[in-house]
This record gives sequence, structure tokens and C-alpha cells, in this order.
Amino acid sequence: MKPKLIVSRPIYPDVIERLKADFEVTAHQTDPEWTPQTWTQALSQHDGALTMGIETVNEEVLTACPRLRICANLSVGYNNFDVPAMTRHKVLATNAPDVLTETTADFGFALLMAAARRVTESERYIREGHWQKWALESFAGMAVHGSTLGIIGMGRIGQAIAKRGAHGFNMRVTYHNRSRLSASDEAACKATYVSKQELLKQADHVVLVLPYSKESHHTIGAAELALMKPTATLVNIARGGIIDDTALAKALAAGQIAAAGLDVFEGEPKLHLDLLKVPNAVLTPHIGSSTRATRLAMANLAADNLIAFFGNGTALTPLNPEVLTRP
Repeated sequence: MKPKLIVSRPIYPDVIERLKADFEVTAHQTDPEWTPQTWTQALSQHDGALTMGIETVNEEVLTACPRLRICANLSVGYNNFDVPAMTRHKVLATNAPDVLTETTADFGFALLMAAARRVTESERYIREGHWQKWALESFAGMAVHGSTLGIIGMGRIGQAIAKRGAHGFNMRVTYHNRSRLSASDEAACKATYVSKQELLKQADHVVLVLPYSKESHHTIGAAELALMKPTATLVNIARGGIIDDTALAKALAAGQIAAAGLDVFEGEPKLHLDLLKVPNAVLTPHIGSSTRATRLAMANLAADNLIAFFGNGTALTPLNPEVLTRP
């Protein structure tokens, strides 16, 4: 008998067809409104799951799902997984890194440019019929070329953004990370390691690309915003909760910083209402990796992990590889 696999939300039909060769697939192509109870009940009836990075897999869920053996996130982020609990329950966790690096870095830079140069603010001005004549100071934004770029979180995506800034826009790049890069990686990115406080004080543009955890919750709050230049922009393409959205909305409204570009939010898809009121916030609905080619590659990587695990006990991108070596 084929292993039973649940696909938590809609994905490309050709990926579903590919999975059907190896699994008895329960595909939820109508995007169900999962509650903790309905998700746990559905998951408990399956040997594996393809998840979207938002379905919780924690101790409580795992205890109720004794037959579960693997959960493959379609996303690079995996804060929906309690990886230590999954390891204790001998459930493999995988994610989808690498395939979205360049696409997400492109989008991070797009948000930076849109926020700094007031793109969406000025577009709304035109659409609302306000533009009557050209003016010298109309929507004067912040310079990007030759400015200082500060990156918090210097993994694959952070380094890709650093290279765009240094090599494409002649930016001075500073970064802060849990661990310092090697000298060769710093040279490739033309990046200088600094403390978080120094980065916030120096940077004209701050980009957040760090994973979400209890430790990174509200990495940027009122105190950190107070360190930034009033001409600075702040971009978040990482995860909601890394910025205190309440504090950010207040800072934007007060002109404490110039602008923000946000692709992720606390409690998304719900938004802090005050972020909708400030004109100097560029807001997008978590689409950093959203090109069809990239999203398809992410789905196929999740499928590859599932197929490899049930086929020969391996995985391409395991988060807890020790599970693979356990008897």
C-alpha cells in the first residue's frame, strides 16, 4: 500500500499528479480554513504532509499523530515546526531553501527601492487625480546608489541582497548576524560586520532577513526605531513578529523614520490598522518568492523530500537529519 500524504493547501496540479505516483494523496485544493482541531484530526490520518509554512506541528499535534513520519514545508521558513519536538517523535522536518534565494532577494530590493523612492505613494497621488504640474521637490525620496545598506540576518538571501547593493548600487554594506561570515564571504558581499546598534545608527536602508524565533521576536521595536536616522527606510522580507508593528506604525506616522517596505506582518493576513493609514509604508501580501518558476521549484523540492524519504530513507533538505539515522 502507498503511504498516505496530506497536502495542506492548494499547489500546482502537476505536482499533485507527480505525488500520486508514490502516495495516496489527500489534496486540499480549495484552501481550507484549518482550525487547530481540524488540522490535527486530518494530519493524524496520514504518514506524511506537504505543508505551506503556516500549519503548526508541535508537541500537542505530534502526540495526536503517532503515524506521522515527515512534514515537508514548501517554504524556507519553518517557525510553524517545533523541530526538537519533531525529533523526539522521530518525525522528519524539511524545508525549501536555495530555490527562492535570488527571487526573494530581487523582491527585497524592489521593496527597498519602492519605499526609498516613494513609488507607491506617488502612484496613489496620480491615481487619485491630484497631479496637476511638475514640481522640483515633488515626492523627493531617499538616495539608494552610494548609500549605506544595513542587513540583519546574513544567510543566503541576506548575502544575495548585499551583493546587489554593493555591486549594483555601489552601496556601503554593513551587516549583523548571529555569527560572523567567513572572510571570503564578507569579501564577496563587500560587507562589514557591526553590532546591531551601530548598524541601525549608520544605515540609510535596513533590510531584515533573519529567521523568526522567540529570540528574534521584536528584533525591531520602539528602542531600535529610535536609533535609526529620520531619513532611513526599513524593509522586512523575513517573518512577521520580527518588527513590533505597533511601534513601527507610530514611528512612520511621526516621521521618526522616512519609510518602510513590508512583505510580512504580525498575525498576517490581518494587519495592524495603523499601517494602512500611513502613506510612507509600502505593503505587499507575503509575495517575496512569488514568481511561478520559483514557487513551482519550491513545491517540487518539497515533493522531492517526501519521495526520497519514503523511497530510500533520505531527504534533500532535512532540518533534523538525526531522525534519518535513528533505527
